[in-house]
Order: sequence, then structure tokens, then C-alpha cells
Amino acid sequence: MDLFDQKIERAGTHSVKWDMLKTVFGHEDLLPMWVADMDFKPPQAILNALDKRLKQPPYGYTFVPDSTGKAVASWLDRRHGWSIKPSWLLYSIGVVPSISVIIRALSEAGQQVLTMTPVYTPFFQMVELNDRKLETTLLKEIDGRYEIDWADFEEKLKETSIFLLCSPHNPSGRVWTEEELNKMSLLCREHDVIIISDEIHSDLIYRHAKHVPTALAGDLHEHIITLVAPSKTFNLAGLQASAIIASDQEILEKIKAEQTRLGFFTLNTFGIAAMEAAYTEGEEWLESLITYLEGNVSVVRDALKDIPGVYLIEPDSTYLLWIDYRETNKTDEEVQNVLLKKAKLALEPGEKYGEGGQGFVRMNIGCSREVVREGVKRLKHAFSNQ
Repeated sequence: MDLFDQKIERAGTHSVKWDMLKTVFGHEDLLPMWVADMDFKPPQAILNALDKRLKQPPYGYTFVPDSTGKAVASWLDRRHGWSIKPSWLLYSIGVVPSISVIIRALSEAGQQVLTMTPVYTPFFQMVELNDRKLETTLLKEIDGRYEIDWADFEEKLKETSIFLLCSPHNPSGRVWTEEELNKMSLLCREHDVIIISDEIHSDLIYRHAKHVPTALAGDLHEHIITLVAPSKTFNLAGLQASAIIASDQEILEKIKAEQTRLGFFTLNTFGIAAMEAAYTEGEEWLESLITYLEGNVSVVRDALKDIPGVYLIEPDSTYLLWIDYRETNKTDEEVQNVLLKKAKLALEPGEKYGEGGQGFVRMNIGCSREVVREGVKRLKHAFSNQ
């Protein structure tokens, strides 16, 4: 049996994905393929590191050691060819809290923050909840692939203080090219705009694609702040450990000062242990995971050929699939109704992701092949006339 075929019982573990179905969808008897975590155990090296720390009580205040920073830097160099300095690093409990902190640190209430839609929902929330003005530019879907509307993007940069970039893109799985990233960077520099690049999915890249860190592609990258974490890569979201990377020390100090104002002191003790182990010993497991996920993509791709009017937006990355049902002429409400009541399948409705999300659902395939097959079987049933 493949490592990733193992059945793991998550119900009853306070899992958002499995135990909040009634709260989120109004039904309990659903197959959950929605929120972005995986149903896989992390690498054994991480479990060993956590076990070792567990056996070394007490669990008092813990600082992040230099060895963790070295592990982050070594990982970025090995996986992405990006050499960073330890002095560029800050830590945070997560990428979303980091976005909020950076917006507060580097802009004023009422200033404009730009992002591209459709996009990960917290991008909208972190802008608006911090009293900034949200502006969006709509990605153009051309022959099943998202492209940037450069004219609209540049026009909206004129009134913008911060650009929020999702790289790779969630929900479509699009990996931006080095040329696209460099053009974004040049335009943002020209208009004095800070880039926050959320690269939490950057390790989950399929074989045909290549992720380039925005800061590496960017011209004079001091205006680019990068957010990374082992949480999506190694299924560690509950341990709350991530990193903020910025080469400009003045920017880094402003972010650090805002963290201090908000009472942030250090990472979770077990998050530190897991992050270091992941970035030091997790590579072999990750390569196996990517191969397995590519197999899951193939299962979904083949199944969708039998559903008229339903198409897969071909992903370059991530275990999140963006599925287009616009040609069925069914409304979002109709589709959610048949998914929940007829097919008993919990998928993320595309309208959550802002303009351009209508007519889509997002499916999480970070689960066993058996669950993926059952999921697409239910998806077919949802769109059948039976």
C-alpha cells in the first residue's frame, strides 16, 4: 500500500475539514473535499522531532533558534535556488496573520490594497478588516488558463500602496512565470508599491512547472515581502509556524514593531521543532507526495471527460483543483444544492473567491486515491439527470 493510501480517521479530532461540516454546509453526511489541508500523516522525521520534544518537558517560553533559520534558508536554496540571509527572516503563526500585520505596518487606514481575482478569500478579509480600501483586477481566463490583464493591473497600481500576490495562485494552481513576476515587480517599483507575495503553496509544484520566488524574479527586490510556511507542504497547519522574508531592514523593523504592538512573542514550541525537521528532512517525502498528487489529478481529469460542460482548469501546483461548470448553465445556488443534497459532497463554492469565481468549485485532492475516486463519482452524480 502506498504511504498516501492509508486511511486516517480524522473525525472527532476537532478537524475543521471533517468536524465542521454541519456548521459550514448545514449537513453532516458529506464527503469533505473543501478546506485546504491534507488527510496525510506528515513525514516520519517530523513526527520523530515532535515526539522527541514532547519527551523533554516542560514546555515553557521557547525562542526560535538559529538552526531553524538555517533550515529555512537551506530549503529555499535547494528547492528554489534562492539564497537568503538569516537577517531577512521574521516568524509568524501563519501566512494570513502575516498579511494582516504587514498591511498594518506598511500602510495607513483608507489606503488602497490591490489583488487579482479570483483569489484566496482571506486576501479580501485582511484588507477590509484593517480599514484599507480593497481594489481588484480580474484575471482573464483564456483557453483554460489564467492570464494577467496588464493594462488594468498597471492602471490600478497608480492609487495602490500594497499589492497582494498569490504565487502559486489559489484557487487555480497557476504558477506565474519568471517573466510575469519580473514585469509585476518592475511595475510595482515604478509606482512605489510594496508586494506581499504569499508563496505558501510554492513547494507543491508539478513536474511540468517551475516556481520562481517573486523576490528572485523581481528587479531590485527590496520592495518584495515573501511569506512561506511548511503548513501546506507537510500538513502542519495546526502547529502554526511560518516565516516572513524581507531584504529591506527598515521594512522588516516596521513589521517587527507591529508584531510587538499586537503582542506576538514567539512561535509554538512544537511548531519550531516541526518547521526545522520539515525543512531539513522532508524532501524525499515531498517528492513522493507530488507524484501521488499528480496521480490524483489524472483521476479527476479523466472523470470530468464524462461530465458534459464541466472542465478542469489544468493546475501547475497545489492539491486544490479549480473546476469550471459554466457551460452547464446551472447557477451557483443550483450546483451547491445538488452537491450537498444529492451528491453529499462538500466542495468550496467558487463565488467565495470574488469576481471571476462564479461558475466554479474548488476540490481538495490532498486525500487518498480511494476518496478522490469517490469524490468524482459523487460529482458525476451531481451533474447527472438521474
